[in-house]
Amino acid sequence: MPLELIRRVAASQDGMVTTRQALAAGLTRDQIRQLWRSGRWTRLARGCFAPVGELHGAATARARIRAAVASLGPGAFAVLDSALDLHGIAGLRRSSAVHVSVPVDRPRPQRTGDPSPVIHQLTVAAGDIVEVAGIPTTSPLRTVTDVILRQGRYPAVSVLDSALNSGLVTCEDLATVPTLVRGRRGAPAARSHLGEADGRAQSPLETWARLRCVDGGVPPDVLQLEVRDRDGHLLGVGDLGWRAARLIAEADGAGPHSTPDALFADRRRQNRLVNAGWRILRFTWSDALRPDYIPQTIRQAMPPTP
Repeated sequence: MPLELIRRVAASQDGMVTTRQALAAGLTRDQIRQLWRSGRWTRLARGCFAPVGELHGAATARARIRAAVASLGPGAFAVLDSALDLHGIAGLRRSSAVHVSVPVDRPRPQRTGDPSPVIHQLTVAAGDIVEVAGIPTTSPLRTVTDVILRQGRYPAVSVLDSALNSGLVTCEDLATVPTLVRGRRGAPAARSHLGEADGRAQSPLETWARLRCVDGGVPPDVLQLEVRDRDGHLLGVGDLGWRAARLIAEADGAGPHSTPDALFADRRRQNRLVNAGWRILRFTWSDALRPDYIPQTIRQAMPPTP
């Protein structure tokens, strides 16, 4: 009976249960220790476990964040990359690290040998903390602000684009960021990143492709270019577009374009656009990681200047 109750508790917490909850359900500390040592439970953080089989997909990452925050006691909250994960803001490479802040008036925890998170002590205002699925974390605006202070141009702009595209922050919100970062390390670069943000980008790959084109001297005229026939029927939407050259660049990420249905839809859309007189170039992440490849390919596809 205690184990069934614990499973129900874990199911409501992304597959995680705390020692306190297990004790309240009727287990003893020795039983908890035996479940862990036997491999029936996985330890996520100090005092936090997951019954084997209870972690599924995206919930696994959230369970690790939930456990890290819970293990550090009252006042702890997720920050930086982990806060981005909770809000669903893309732009940074996935990392196994969990970033948690504890109150500045508490000693920084020292836990040698414990699978604890990367611990920060950030000064925050009351309005900077929200809850996502019951996990305290920095608000979308505060999260984005903290991240762009610590990241280079490409990942920072990718985060800004994703936050805008998802509607979690607005252009009006970003207008307040220069004030929020004043006097903080990285502020000059963060302010410059703001000027390149564009919420029309639908993925970090689109952001990287756009920035490569800007750096290579062939910036696109428009993002999410709608191409219609003479009767106004939509033939397709291109990620990056150059109207005068009738050229479209597509950013083919592995996720959205990898299923058979997506591949067939892409081919049909490309055929419609080609028949309408547009040329299509397609780029992947490996292309975006090469600084010169995308702009050079775009430039070669441009008609010669008269």
